[in-house]
Amino acid sequence: MKEESRQQKKTPTLPSGRRTAVIVGASSGIGKEAALKLSARGWRVFNLSRTPLASERVRTITADAAREGELRRAIADIGAECEAIDLLVYSAGFSMAAPLEYAAAGDYRYLFEVNYFGAVEALRAALPFLKKRGGRVILIGSMGGELPVPFDGFYSSSKAALCMLAREADMELRSAGVRVSVLLPGGTSTDFTYRRRVYGSEESRGYSASVKRATAALANMEQGGMRPSLVADEILRLAEKRDPAPVSAVGGKNVLLRISGRVLPERVTDFLVRRKFRLP
Repeated sequence: MKEESRQQKKTPTLPSGRRTAVIVGASSGIGKEAALKLSARGWRVFNLSRTPLASERVRTITADAAREGELRRAIADIGAECEAIDLLVYSAGFSMAAPLEYAAAGDYRYLFEVNYFGAVEALRAALPFLKKRGGRVILIGSMGGELPVPFDGFYSSSKAALCMLAREADMELRSAGVRVSVLLPGGTSTDFTYRRRVYGSEESRGYSASVKRATAALANMEQGGMRPSLVADEILRLAEKRDPAPVSAVGGKNVLLRISGRVLPERVTDFLVRRKFRLP
């Protein structure tokens, strides 16, 4: 009986043949780099996004993460076609720079639909197909979920929630052979910077000058940051790893930053963040 119990709990290994990856949000940035690298290694790759990825090696299925049911239906179709899913990557994201006091409910609810609830829907939809061959799930979080980012608080909050989702899901699902991880990149040089919803002077009201300073500092940090290909390399590494960590910061600097954020008092880290973003 003990031997039988050990066999039931053993995590299935990923198959050696052609594998199937589903990436939500592979039309640009980190998701795009991951899709191209995986397809170059022989993976069958599906991109779920509103806009296609211009690559013959990656198949795009149009789906909006903010629309309930679209990801679920798309993933069900992929699972029916391929029978199993070996890797799910959730890379969809939306950011807004806005003061808490005046942020529109429609904006921050949309942000959470894309950044968090879309990930929940994709994960739940993929589970029956991930279980068949002991698949991997990789959620793209952010160091912004570890440390506050002034006037980008809704984004930071959604990424903090995503991190806890990954940790909790990994605990629940590892007995079924499915492992869940969240990657925490820092500032990354992609067009995500220029797609951020930035509140203007009228919308920000008395916070306008602070929003402008903080947003400019964030943009400079992102565009001077790591290349998306480095994050994609980490996705590939986790996809192949037998025992992936539930939470991984990308890059030595971010590993140290994450540690310091847990060791130093919040008063100290908050002071350093305010200085970084030029706030009083």
